[in-house]
Amino acid sequence: MGIDRLELRRRNIIPEDAFPYKTALTFTYDCGEFEKNMDAVAKLADYAGFEARRAKAKEDGKLRGIGIANAIEQAAGRNDEGAEIRFDQGGSATVFVGTHSHGQGHETVFRQLIAERLGLDFSQIRYVQGDTDQVPHGHGTFGSRSAALGGSAVNIAADRIIEKGTEIAAHGLEAAAADIEFSGNAFRIAGTDREMTIEEVARRAFLPQFLPEGMETGLRAYAAFNPAAPTFPNGAHISEVEIDPETGALKIVGYWVVDDVGTVLNPLLLKGQIHGGIVQGLGQVIGEQVLWDKDSGQLLTGSYMDYQMPRAADVPQIEAASNAVPTAMNPLGVKGAGEAGCVGALPCLMSAIHDALAPLGVTHFEMPATPERVWRAIRAASG
Repeated sequence: MGIDRLELRRRNIIPEDAFPYKTALTFTYDCGEFEKNMDAVAKLADYAGFEARRAKAKEDGKLRGIGIANAIEQAAGRNDEGAEIRFDQGGSATVFVGTHSHGQGHETVFRQLIAERLGLDFSQIRYVQGDTDQVPHGHGTFGSRSAALGGSAVNIAADRIIEKGTEIAAHGLEAAAADIEFSGNAFRIAGTDREMTIEEVARRAFLPQFLPEGMETGLRAYAAFNPAAPTFPNGAHISEVEIDPETGALKIVGYWVVDDVGTVLNPLLLKGQIHGGIVQGLGQVIGEQVLWDKDSGQLLTGSYMDYQMPRAADVPQIEAASNAVPTAMNPLGVKGAGEAGCVGALPCLMSAIHDALAPLGVTHFEMPATPERVWRAIRAASG
């Protein structure tokens, strides 16, 4: 049609002033900056310079292609999630969560959140997960829900700790609770230097003589957060590939992504999530495939000796950036990140492969893009 792929998307993209936007598929996107994501990743990837890079690759006997994907997913929308913060008499705290980390870093993010909210050092915070004898409630880890729902439950529990701590401090400082402010790790009378640290408050919480009349001993709080609606993490991906037409060998030479996962709690862990998701999608694109013998039904890819997993040499330098647009669907503004990389990687990489093969007349090609399958597609197109 002679329309630049970026321009085609720009004509169809949902503008910022259209939110909240109800789609024809019943979903309502609450917020986002889709065009800003796309423009940012185009700049990051030097989209304008691609044709020069394609021409240089052609001189070297390679087919170069570029792919773009504006991706969106639904996350953090199913069931509530619980968390409890429990102080001991020494002023340290234990957090009990219903989600379970298997590499995402929950034990870092949730402790980081408590440290920031309550002014505790990391060494003062103990983390408990996956023990149903100790954890009162939780639905678990799935659907990019842990930070948005579990984190919100932790955040609300911290609010309740501060609320009770304020009453204890007010009683000890002989002031009205309304005059007590909490910041850093101390409760203080507003406008004065009279204060009580949260560790002191925790110790007093276990001694009835230091508590307001009728207050139960202990400093603990439980919270469960149930979202009113799901969130919609989104982003823009660009990738470039080079194909050797003689052998069908494929090399991913660049990958760039700008993601909106709402509030970013830990930038390093977020990048790890994005990178991991992209590599998961990359693996499916370049080789992962379950095969059976057509006569016997015997599984032929029953171990990693036969099933192709992506290796370090298959993965390019991935440049990831964030455009955080916090959601109002939870107190933290988090949208979720667990699946974001994979959601964008599949269409983005396949688009790049199609773009590289298109000059040869290849009009249809399906995953996985193994060298043999790419080679056969090239031969079929050339007759």
